[in-house]
Amino acid sequence: MSPFLLTRTLPEDATEAALRADVLSGLTRTPKTLPPKWFYDAHGSELFDRITELPEYYPTRAEREILVARADAIAAASGARTLVELGSGSSEKTRYLIDALTGLHTYVPVDVSESALTQAGHALIEERPGLNVHALIADFTAELTLPETPGPRLLAFLGGTIGNLLPPERAEFFASIRALLSPGDALLLGTDLVKDEKVLVRAYDDAAGVTAAFNKNVLTVVDRELGADFDPGAFDHVALWDAENEWIEMRLRSRTAQTVKIPALDLAVDFAAGEELHTEISAKFRKEGVRAELSAAGLELSHWWTDGEGRFALSLSTVR
Repeated sequence: MSPFLLTRTLPEDATEAALRADVLSGLTRTPKTLPPKWFYDAHGSELFDRITELPEYYPTRAEREILVARADAIAAASGARTLVELGSGSSEKTRYLIDALTGLHTYVPVDVSESALTQAGHALIEERPGLNVHALIADFTAELTLPETPGPRLLAFLGGTIGNLLPPERAEFFASIRALLSPGDALLLGTDLVKDEKVLVRAYDDAAGVTAAFNKNVLTVVDRELGADFDPGAFDHVALWDAENEWIEMRLRSRTAQTVKIPALDLAVDFAAGEELHTEISAKFRKEGVRAELSAAGLELSHWWTDGEGRFALSLSTVR
């Protein structure tokens, strides 16, 4: 069996420390915020898996359609011997790329979840004899060091997750990616595209209420991990389209005036009736905007693929 290596670059207590810092910072500013990464405990991940299967939520299906149709073209254009995936999770969609990359030597999944990395990594090496898997427990938004592996390397960042970053954060992220890449390496980026407002809002405010439960799960995480007394039922899920910035905003709106206590931080947080807690943005993109942001970081967009309805795009960029 091919080797499975697991390297931890996050300290054992990094997650708890980051949660404390984010909650303290986010709930003492105006407007109040909580980062979307805290949606994803085990229950939140299950809810997101359900979201991807909802009729209203098109991005996952659209991206998979492109991967099925274009994996061979991506493989031919990149010639990658190492595939690095940021935020790999279950590595489900990545299998299309792994199968198409006939010269692939090593797969490097990067995620904060050790259990997800271990489960996906062992499954892959059983399914694909000869593939080396070197998993990294790491936060890809922080400084990242990749293992020594054969080039060229293809770094994949799928799912439209780039849209969760504000423009200055995206610029910093692309610069960090450029610093990881050598001549001949490439970035494969998934971006959700600007489209009709009604389609976008429905994708983030489904009729079954699954996205509402997912949004409120961040409160449950804070309750469990920091001993807070948030009542998720005292907040309403809100999804809005910001036409000027071309992004969806998810918020939680307080139904009443209330005070939430967070004992682990010795903090009491007052909410006015109708006050909104900002939990996520999901930016939508246009091709020229993507090209410009990549170019500013020293990356040149060379290929652009969309699904049949033009809802989602995968782009391939190389070091300029």
